[in-house]
Amino acid sequence: MKHASLQIIRDEHASLGAMLRSMRALVARGPADSPQQFFDVLRAMLFYIDEFPERLHHTKESELLFPRVAKAAPELRELIERLDLDHQHGEMVVRELQHLLLAWELLGDSRMQAFVDSARRYLDFYLEHMRLEETVILPEAEKRLTEADWRELDAAFKLNMDPLGGKFTSNPSYDRLFTRIVLNTRSPGP
Repeated sequence: MKHASLQIIRDEHASLGAMLRSMRALVARGPADSPQQFFDVLRAMLFYIDEFPERLHHTKESELLFPRVAKAAPELRELIERLDLDHQHGEMVVRELQHLLLAWELLGDSRMQAFVDSARRYLDFYLEHMRLEETVILPEAEKRLTEADWRELDAAFKLNMDPLGGKFTSNPSYDRLFTRIVLNTRSPGP
């Protein structure tokens, strides 16, 4: 693959996808005998989604990648508009999940099902969103964008520093986030 931005996007999707599948497994297992760790890890995961994909990754897709693809492949405008709307509403949905999780933690099991149901819907939605980007948008971008487009995209996406991808190694705050998520979460399996 000759375009760095495509690899960066795919790597970020892979890291996020693994974390989302871990989150799904964690929610399915529930707090069991370690509720403190359970809620801490879920809070860290939701914070990560709000901090990195919502603020950096999605912004670059919406502001830089999507307009170029829409111009080069007008037949994808409707899908691009849908994906862009997903990005616009993502931060609000994550904040709602954070609130529902806090309600469960502080108010008890009477609030569990609201979080579990919302989390399942969100995880399904997010994984499908990334699948569409991977199987429709990125292949079309690869076929249709110009070298000038790729130079700009590559330069912008190279600035991304995904904590789950290990690219924030010089920032101790993100090291703690990475540790909390990765080391305290069991693998979701295949």
